[in-house]
Amino acid sequence: MPSIQICFQVIFSLPLENLCIIIKMEFENAIEPYNAEERNGKMMRVGMLTSGGDCQSLNATMRGVAKSLYRMYDDDLEIIGFEDGYKGLIYADYHMMKRTDFSGILTEGGTILGTSRQPFKLMRVPDENGLDKVEAMKHTYRKLKLECLVVLGGNGSQKTANLLREEGLNIVSLPKTIDNDLWGTEMTFGFQSAVNVATNAIDCIHTTAASHGRVFIVEVMGHKVGALTLHAGIAGGADIILIPEVPYDINIVVEALRERNRKGKRFSILAVAEGAISKEDAKLSKKELKEKKKNGVVYPSVAYELGAKIEEMTGQEVRVTVPGHMQRGGEPCPYDRVLSTRVGAAAAKLIQEKTYGYMVCIKNGEVDKVPLQEVAGRLKTVDPKSAMIKEAKMVGICFGDE
Repeated sequence: MPSIQICFQVIFSLPLENLCIIIKMEFENAIEPYNAEERNGKMMRVGMLTSGGDCQSLNATMRGVAKSLYRMYDDDLEIIGFEDGYKGLIYADYHMMKRTDFSGILTEGGTILGTSRQPFKLMRVPDENGLDKVEAMKHTYRKLKLECLVVLGGNGSQKTANLLREEGLNIVSLPKTIDNDLWGTEMTFGFQSAVNVATNAIDCIHTTAASHGRVFIVEVMGHKVGALTLHAGIAGGADIILIPEVPYDINIVVEALRERNRKGKRFSILAVAEGAISKEDAKLSKKELKEKKKNGVVYPSVAYELGAKIEEMTGQEVRVTVPGHMQRGGEPCPYDRVLSTRVGAAAAKLIQEKTYGYMVCIKNGEVDKVPLQEVAGRLKTVDPKSAMIKEAKMVGICFGDE
């Protein structure tokens, strides 16, 4: 009797949210028991989640994984979908998915599972109620007796996937990001669709810029890596492209604009990554840069700061356009649909072979795999000396560096 009393005291001393989580996890396991031996030893149970920022081709990729697995295992397969990324794995928010869930989603943007950002640096930090997030994820995985977990995500998500691998979980990951900045793969799904959206924004700006004879700045997503801006800028015919990997000199940018004016050009278009940085600021430490911004004029973003300086130095009328989250939205382009189908099928093959701890990747145009520990924490950036930048400069595009 005393032991029961102590048990109740411990349980009811827990914060309400943690208590609800424990009850939910135990209840769902009670109504969804899983025992492979009881199902002729054939049943395969796979977990799946989408994590981090969304993109256009998440559903297409999940479809590629699921359709391939169903062909391999038919009715001896259960796919558990975790809601809102790692959050669903932490707090046991999941549901059994059906074959029909994966029908008609090839062309559908977003993610049918929902997503959220769970910063990697906080994964080892207990939540506001003291819950150990890593242990909670392991608990959910093991209670459900998953064969493996399929993770669709970008840089931070891959780091967490590798953390779970180190904790003993079977992981297969897929390369998702509109920035194409994941190390170990030539291409990520979502990138080409975002390029299409950003390029369309620049295309649309051309007519109004020409009509009014203005300087237009189109701010493209990309805090640390400028691949999206580089591709969209070239495809959209931007006159100046500014990316984080190539710090710019405002005087060189202004001179390029003046040169266009001397040649009788009525307008100019700049494609600027949201993480573009001047040569002056690039020399500062993070602390010094933060202090400089704190004490200076506060602008909504780098594009507005750049616009203000150009107006002041040239007297030209400047307008700023920020497509923002439009670059993540809409339907996936045909290229991404093909890529998602290919990498999804490859992930299913890894599961069938029980080859875990890898991210599916693209090498030399073909589907391959790369160890998660090699991917985690590494960023793929644009090489300032790359052939693409050299070729862009050959056709007259200015990068603000020379």
